[in-house]
Amino acid sequence: MELFYTGIIGFARLLFRIQGLKISMSGEQNFPARGGAVVMINHTGYFDFVYAGIPAREHKRFIRYMAKAEVFDHPVGGPVMRKMKHIPVDRAAGKESFDEAVSRLRAGELVGVFPEATISRSFEIKDFKSGAVRMALAADVPILTVTIWGSQRVWSKGLPKKLLRPKVPIMMEVSEPITAYEPVDECTAQIRSQMQATLEKLQDEYARRHGPYPAGANWVPVRLGGSAPTLDEATALDEAAHAERLRRRAEKDAANGVAPDDRAAKAGGAPTRSEEPRETDDGDPVTGGPDIR
Repeated sequence: MELFYTGIIGFARLLFRIQGLKISMSGEQNFPARGGAVVMINHTGYFDFVYAGIPAREHKRFIRYMAKAEVFDHPVGGPVMRKMKHIPVDRAAGKESFDEAVSRLRAGELVGVFPEATISRSFEIKDFKSGAVRMALAADVPILTVTIWGSQRVWSKGLPKKLLRPKVPIMMEVSEPITAYEPVDECTAQIRSQMQATLEKLQDEYARRHGPYPAGANWVPVRLGGSAPTLDEATALDEAAHAERLRRRAEKDAANGVAPDDRAAKAGGAPTRSEEPRETDDGDPVTGGPDIR
C-alpha cells in the first residue's frame, strides 16, 4: 500500500467531483493485475497524466510517469514526484532514464509515456517518439494504450483554463495488451494508427452522448467542424514557440554572461541543437520519454 500516492488519487477524485467532471472509461480491466507494462497515452490537456491513472486503479495499480528532470528540482513538486516514484528524464542523459524505466518494468511496474512528447494543439494524434516501444522490447513487457478525449476542455495549450467548475465530459478507453515487435518504427506507427482510430471512435461517441460539436469551437478539431489548428498549423505554432523560447534564453544567457557551451557542460552533455524540440520548456510536466536508438 502506498498511502501517499493513494491519498493523491483520492484528492484528485474529490477535485473532479467538485469540478463536475463526467469521467467515463472502458477497457480498464485490460490493465494487468500484476506485472510490468508500458502505458502509452495521447496528449490533449495538461491533466492527462492524472486522468490516465484512474483506470489503472481497477487493479489497485499505480503508473510511474516519465517526467521532466526539471520537475524533480522544484522545491514542492520534486519531493512529491520522488515520493510517487516517477522517473526523471534528462535530455542530456537519455540512456540513464531509459535504463531506469526498463528496470522498473522488469520489476513489475507500470511506466507511463506520452509518445507525442507535448500536447497536441490540433487535438489529433501527433507523430510518436519510439522510446515506448523500445522500452517494451527491452523489458519484454506488453504495451497498453490509454486514449483520452475531452480533457482539453479543462486546460490545454493555447486555451483558457476552466479549473473551477468546467462540468465537462471526459472519455477514456484502454486497449487490450499489445506485443511490441520490430521494426520499432513500424510498431510505433501501427500503435499510433490504432490510437487515432480509437480517438475518432471516442469523438463520435462523445457527440452521440453529449450533443453535436459546436461549430467553430476552439476545443474541436477542424475535421469535426472546430477551429483548432490543423496538425500542420499546430506544428508551425510549436516551432514558433520553440524559436521564441530559444531567443529569450539566448538573451538571458547573454545578459548573465553564460555561453551556450557552458549551459551544455552544466547539463552534462553536448549543446542542444536549435532544431531539436525542447519539451522541457513548454510548461508541461510530462515527457515523451527517451528516444534511444
